[in-house]
Amino acid sequence: MRIIFMGTPEFSVPVLNEIIGQGHDVAAVYTRAPKPAGRGMEVKLSPVHRAANSFGIGVLYPKSLRGEAEIAEFAGLEADVAVVVAYGLLLPQAILDAPKKGCLNLHASLLPRWRGAAPIQRAIMAGDTQTGVMVMRMDEGLDTGAIAMAERVAIPPEMNAGQLQGALCQIGADLMARALAALARDSLQFQPQSAQGAIYARKIESQDRWIDFDRPVQEVHNHIRGLAPFPGAFFIADFGKGKERIKVLAAQISQGDGVPGTLLDDTGIVACATGAVRLAQVQRAGKAPMSAADFLRGLRLPNGTLLAAS
Repeated sequence: MRIIFMGTPEFSVPVLNEIIGQGHDVAAVYTRAPKPAGRGMEVKLSPVHRAANSFGIGVLYPKSLRGEAEIAEFAGLEADVAVVVAYGLLLPQAILDAPKKGCLNLHASLLPRWRGAAPIQRAIMAGDTQTGVMVMRMDEGLDTGAIAMAERVAIPPEMNAGQLQGALCQIGADLMARALAALARDSLQFQPQSAQGAIYARKIESQDRWIDFDRPVQEVHNHIRGLAPFPGAFFIADFGKGKERIKVLAAQISQGDGVPGTLLDDTGIVACATGAVRLAQVQRAGKAPMSAADFLRGLRLPNGTLLAAS
């Protein structure tokens, strides 16, 4: 089939690779515009943009798809279907109607749970023990379209968001390939999505990343692994040179009791409201990730230090 692919982050790339590998004709790739990033503010392409360049596929990155020119350009590609995977822009009805067979979206949750921008992170942060990927036909709502296919995936208690994303994007690539094969045969069936149990997975903001040790240890642990390795949960501490953010990239549930945020030993065990969490890997601003033991050894903090105020 002739396909328009729309996606932006690394999560989307395996789906694009699979579509190309299955022999479909990718008419164009839509992604978010290149933007400055890093200390040098070098303009960087999105992962999908880089992947499309490697295949010699034309890339478009309009700021909006609501203008007449953008709609005409999209329709002029005469696609059979558009495949959307974490693109980052809502599609107006004129865009949804342009492909002959509509627009299919791959979403990383078991809809209607975790509609929205951050379903992988929110599922782990909430302590969910399973999630999945779903192929749905898009409508103008936010992840409200009819469901065609789904795969469930368990979330082990130590899995972080990066690991879950890696598993889901590979499963999702195969799921979308199977959905496209069925669509080409006109045998892809859709079921309306229930509104019961719908939860919105809002975008991760800076305030969502702050670790509140004045919570039970299981919640603290879920919070840390739900944001690892990126963007990373953090606590704020002052080691004598002003306040700084310390990212926690890995941690485990441990034993201990004390004032929340208190360092209990030199291995990185920190008290929570109930129980304690052992910091395993941390990162100071501008520094490489390091073990919590090395981090604490360098600071020479005594046990009982209030490492992070609750």
